[in-house]
Amino acid sequence: MNFKPLEGNTELSAEVGIILPTYCEAQNIEKLICEIESLNMDLSILVIDDSSSDGTAEIVRELQKKYNNILLFTRPTKMGLGTAITDGFKIFMSLPNPPKYIVTMDADYSHNPKDIPRLVASLKNGCSLVIGSRYCKEGSIVNWSVMRFAISKVANLIAGLIVRARISDYTSGLRCYSMNLIQNIIGDLHSQTYEIQIETIRQAHIRKFRIGEIPIAFINRNKGKSKLTINEVKQFFSYVLKATFKR
Repeated sequence: MNFKPLEGNTELSAEVGIILPTYCEAQNIEKLICEIESLNMDLSILVIDDSSSDGTAEIVRELQKKYNNILLFTRPTKMGLGTAITDGFKIFMSLPNPPKYIVTMDADYSHNPKDIPRLVASLKNGCSLVIGSRYCKEGSIVNWSVMRFAISKVANLIAGLIVRARISDYTSGLRCYSMNLIQNIIGDLHSQTYEIQIETIRQAHIRKFRIGEIPIAFINRNKGKSKLTINEVKQFFSYVLKATFKR
């Protein structure tokens, strides 16, 4: 794939790479990036923006003048979370000095940047994939409707029956991957949208990589609107059904 639109210092070297997929996150992106930068970690930030109409990319470009560890990749249209994450993986892999660990997280403040050091530390203790879990002991969710909670629990129940990775949260977007794991599974990642969360776990489990969890508090966005569409929900369950018949 051609990553020529990539903006920023591609010669940078960092231990941890953070992927932030964005679509109309102008209300959140500056504060989020500044909080990540304040963690005092050796990290780089890659924003994958799907041509946001609210000026998200322009805010990131202004932040690049302050921080030299931010990369920006703008895509021509809204192409989905799954392709944003796989593009992010491929971009980090293509750098002259790729990071050892890659964190994915939502850019809408559902995920707390302060959980990033805990994720990375857990990965260094022998895992290849660590998930920030809402459903393991001490994990929690704030401000979700009963319907959204029910959909999430059903999706996780079905994913658990199919993948059998012995974890409690298959659909959390806050997670940390080892570069070794990504290099092993990248050729088998084909998800377009939210099913990427299950697909990455499934591919790691098939290859017998160790998967761990740490508890997190997931807080429903208080700025901006949810990007989840009915079509993306359909694609998610379509992937689950296909995975069932592949067993």
